[in-house]
Amino acid sequence: LGMMGVGKSTLARIVAKKQNLKFIDTDSNIEKNFSMKISEIFKKKGEDFFRIEEEKVVLESLKKSKSVIALGGGAFINKVIRDAVLKNSISFWLDINLDIINKRIKWNKKRPLAIGKNTNVKIRKLYDQRKSIYKLANYKIDCNKLSKEDIVKKIINIYEKK
Repeated sequence: LGMMGVGKSTLARIVAKKQNLKFIDTDSNIEKNFSMKISEIFKKKGEDFFRIEEEKVVLESLKKSKSVIALGGGAFINKVIRDAVLKNSISFWLDINLDIINKRIKWNKKRPLAIGKNTNVKIRKLYDQRKSIYKLANYKIDCNKLSKEDIVKKIINIYEKK
């Protein structure tokens, strides 16, 4: 888990492949279910609708064993999702400097909560709101000075010790 643009999906996919586990991207699954991008769902149906669907998809995904699940940036904020994750899974908060996130998502129209003016301010506000909840994850990985390979190694080392 972590903020948009941190690389959750990419890293989870690599970990899954290396560990021979199933990879699940909850945002991608929601997009497939509705044949729309997340930004379109937000625009046409609203954030509340999206969050209800997200909860269903995440809870269903958590029932699957031997999986690596990439959650959307806001999923862990939902107490029902968070409780299910903390009860049955190993969770990782991938933390990264907000300047890096801002650079990565600046031109990305797929980020509904970061679209429009004052993206940097919006991202800072979201991060400030979410970090106290992200801290509840089992493990925090500071991704600022680590390569993708280093982050993957850290996750796998922790996973294998469990």
